[in-house]
Amino acid sequence: MNPVRNSGQDDPSTSSGPRTRSSGSKPSGASSSVRMIPGPDPAKEPPDIISNGGNRWERVDEAIGRMEQTLLVVFLGFIIFIPFLQIVLRNFFSTGLDWGDALVRNLVLWIGFIGATLATKEGKHINIDVVSRWLPALGKNIVALITHLFSFCICCLLTYAALKFIRNEIQMKNITFLNIPVWIPELILPMTFGLMTFRFGLRSFRNLSEMEHESSS
Repeated sequence: MNPVRNSGQDDPSTSSGPRTRSSGSKPSGASSSVRMIPGPDPAKEPPDIISNGGNRWERVDEAIGRMEQTLLVVFLGFIIFIPFLQIVLRNFFSTGLDWGDALVRNLVLWIGFIGATLATKEGKHINIDVVSRWLPALGKNIVALITHLFSFCICCLLTYAALKFIRNEIQMKNITFLNIPVWIPELILPMTFGLMTFRFGLRSFRNLSEMEHESSS
């Protein structure tokens, strides 16, 4: 027996056209919309390696700067309080602090060197500006780069000399106020010279980044 074909179904091989619509097609009445994928925005492109490295070290420098400002406030408070206390003790109680004067002298040393590092951070150290004001932006950056590199080298030498000085003081075994070794308050010398070396290197790094940006623009 031959199978009987269902008259309600059309043979797809003999049909004149497709009877079913694909799942991806849309009704004729619906408006088709095209989705546009935006390209990368040049203004939002990630910065280069120089900018990333500079920003990271600048954040470290900002944290160190805040700590230095706090130390300056504390040390200045001690410099005001200790002499006042010495005057009160000597005039009213006929006594005084044996270590007070030596502590104040060392605090003055620390305040001076910490202030020097902050001046380096803010670019307020003494400089002679005669030629760079007449130069274009690229020329100013080149002059600033040479100046900062020269200062970087000088601070490196001063850091090395300060470390040798501390080593000699350790060998001498001298004692200052409250039986503290002399070399401990003098640690401010290599610390601040090393910090100034870091900051002049950071400023040189910043000049290189600005020169690269100007040359590419």
